[in-house]
Amino acid sequence: MTTLQPPHASQGIWHTPLPNEQATATLAQAIAHHSHTHPHLRIDLYGDLGAGKTTFVRLLLRALGVEGRIKSPTYALMESYELPGCATPARHFDLYRLETPEEWQESGLEEELNAAGLRLVEWPQKAQPLLPAPDLSLAFCITPQPDTPEWRSLTITSHTATGTDMAQHVLKATA
Repeated sequence: MTTLQPPHASQGIWHTPLPNEQATATLAQAIAHHSHTHPHLRIDLYGDLGAGKTTFVRLLLRALGVEGRIKSPTYALMESYELPGCATPARHFDLYRLETPEEWQESGLEEELNAAGLRLVEWPQKAQPLLPAPDLSLAFCITPQPDTPEWRSLTITSHTATGTDMAQHVLKATA
């Protein structure tokens, strides 16, 4: 399957392998570590079913100190998580079930998406063209290798100066 690419103009594009869940965890930890410099970050997550979007979100929220159950908001569209030492919650959106962009408008969640804090959006293409550009887009792609059927690759696209700064810090930390 082909991964849908972000529709917004980019400031930078980087590619990196994610050969296993530990590599994904390292990426999540790097973003968590640098999130204090960008506390109002929006990351859009692209990829086919099973590509690793929700796994990444869970690993990132754990790295940020979230305890307890972290569930996918597939039915609720959004879950909010209090972050230790942070005044604003992290919000995890999953727009997979939307049939049309108008359903996004009707959901009443636009204010939550534009609020301060970390915002993670799975399946943002379901609400296009109604969503503004994120800071970063992460496109997960399953690219099996001969001995590693779960091998994934990641394309990181920045859409803002904040996104570019975060991407560069994260890539340095994971190199």
